[in-house]
Amino acid sequence: MTKYIFVTGGVTSSLGKGIISASLAKLLQARGYSVTIQKFDPYINIDPGTLNPYEHGECYVTEDGAETDLDLGHYERFLNVPTSQANNITTGRIYQNVINKEREGAYLGKTVQVVPHITDEIKRNMALLGQNGEYDIIITELGGTVGDIESLPFVEAVRQFKWEVGSSNAIVIHLTLVPFLAAAGELKTKPTQHSVKMLLEYGIQPDILVCRTEHHISQDLRKKIALFCNVNLNAVVESIDAKTIYDVPLLMLKEQLDRTVLSKLKLPLKNEPNLDNWKDFLGRLKNPTSEIRIGLVGKYVELPDAYKSITESFIHAGAQNECKVRVECIHSESITPENVQSKLANLDGVLVAPGFGNRGIEGKIISIQFIRENNIPFFGICLGMQCAVIEYGRNVLGIKNAHSTEMDQEEEDAVISMMEDQKKITLKGGTMRLGSYVCELKKGSKAANIYGKSKINERHRHRYEFNNKFLKQYEDGGMIASGINPDNNLVEIVELKNHPFFVAAQFHPELKSTVANPHPLFVKFVAACLENAKKKN
Repeated sequence: MTKYIFVTGGVTSSLGKGIISASLAKLLQARGYSVTIQKFDPYINIDPGTLNPYEHGECYVTEDGAETDLDLGHYERFLNVPTSQANNITTGRIYQNVINKEREGAYLGKTVQVVPHITDEIKRNMALLGQNGEYDIIITELGGTVGDIESLPFVEAVRQFKWEVGSSNAIVIHLTLVPFLAAAGELKTKPTQHSVKMLLEYGIQPDILVCRTEHHISQDLRKKIALFCNVNLNAVVESIDAKTIYDVPLLMLKEQLDRTVLSKLKLPLKNEPNLDNWKDFLGRLKNPTSEIRIGLVGKYVELPDAYKSITESFIHAGAQNECKVRVECIHSESITPENVQSKLANLDGVLVAPGFGNRGIEGKIISIQFIRENNIPFFGICLGMQCAVIEYGRNVLGIKNAHSTEMDQEEEDAVISMMEDQKKITLKGGTMRLGSYVCELKKGSKAANIYGKSKINERHRHRYEFNNKFLKQYEDGGMIASGINPDNNLVEIVELKNHPFFVAAQFHPELKSTVANPHPLFVKFVAACLENAKKKN
C-alpha cells in the first residue's frame, strides 16, 4: 500500500518544512520511488487566490488551475513533477466540503462536529492522492506550528490516520528549532523538548526529529534530544543553515534522512540515490563564470516571497548560463520620468513583474519606455506584458490614452480589456483564467526560436487580455503577436523585432521552471542580459 509521511513544525514558523519535505521527496525519488507532496494549510480562506502577496507570498498556480500555497512551487521545482488541486488543502476547503454535505443531508440528521466530521474529511483528503496507486510515498506537510489553535484538527487527524493504517505505513517527522544563545555560547534543546511534549499531549509520538540550527549539533546533544524526546539516536537529524535551498537534499543525504525514513516505513533501500544531475546543477550554480544584474520592477518587492517563482527561475536560468544573476528589486511606485535613468541604466536587463490594480502602474510603463528606447533586454510577465502593450500604444502608435479597463473602465482606447467570459463574474476566488492553456507560436518569431517548437502549453492567472480590436494597428506598427491561443485568439506573447530582447508573455512561465528543466524564456533572457553586459564592458 501507499506509505505516508507527515511533516509538522514546532517552536516557530518559517523553519522550512516545505524545503525539508521537498528535499526528502527528492532523495526518495532518486532512489526510484514514486513520490508526491501535499500541503495542508490551517487558514480559513478556501485558497490563497484572494490573499494579498504581502500576507502570504505569491499564489502558485498548478496545471489544472488550482490557486495554491507557494510551497507547491518548491515541490515542483525539486521533483520536476506537476502538482494539482489535490496537493493543497485548506481549513476553509475542509469546512466548505463538510457544510455542503450537511446541507445535502449526508449526515442523516446527526450533529456535525469537529470530531469526527471535520477530522474524517481531513483524513479523506490525506488519502486522496494514494487511492489510485500512482505513488509509493505521499509526504504531507502541515502548515503552521504545533500548538496553534487552527491546526489542532489536522494534528488530531494525523493521530487517527496513523493509528488506522499502522506505524509502519505512516510516520511523523517533526521539524523543530535548536537555537544558539550567544550569551551562553551554546545550543539549547529545551524548545525542542517542549515542542515534542506538546505533540505527545495531542497523542503523537514523532518518529524523526529534524533540528534546524545555525551550528553543528554535537553527538552528546543528539543523545540528549533522543533521550528526552523518546526517539532513536539516528532519528535526530541536523538541518544546519545552508547557502542555498538546493544544498538541502545533499545535507539530508549526509544525515541519512532517507535511510531512516525507509527503515521506519519498512521499505527496501533499493539503489543509492542518483543525484548526478542535481550535483551538476549545484556545481554550475556555485561556480559561475560571469555575473549580471537584472532589475525586477514590481509593486510587492518588500516581500521576497511575493515573486518567489521568478527569483527561483533566475537561479535555474543563471546556472544554465553558468552565470550569477543578481536580482535587484525596484518598487514601481518609486519610478518617475526624472529618476528612471538613474534606477535602470546600469542594469543588464529588466523584468517587469505581474500584479493587480492601479498602484505602481505608471512606474512600470515609464520603465518599459526607457528599456525599449535604450535597447536594454526586457521581459514582461502578465501585467508586465499588458504594460508593454500600453506603453507601445502611447509612445509609438500615437494612441494617446492607451490603457487597460482594469485601471480605467470608461477608457475608449482600452488596448487591454477584460476577457468576455470574465465580464459576468462577481465572485473573486478561483474565477480568473487559471491553469494550463495551449499557445501556437508564429513561425520565425523570437518566441518560436526560443522554444524550438510551434505549440506550447503555459499556465495562466488573469482576467484581462490584449484587445484584438487594436491587433492590426500594433502589428503594422512593429509589435508582433508571436503567440496566440488557437481556441479564442487570445494574444499570449508580444515581441519587438528590432530589439536585442523584448519579449512579454500573458502567461506565467516562472511557474514551470524547475531545476531539471529551466524555463527557456528565462534561459534566453539571461543569455541576452549576459550579451548586453559584455557589450558594456
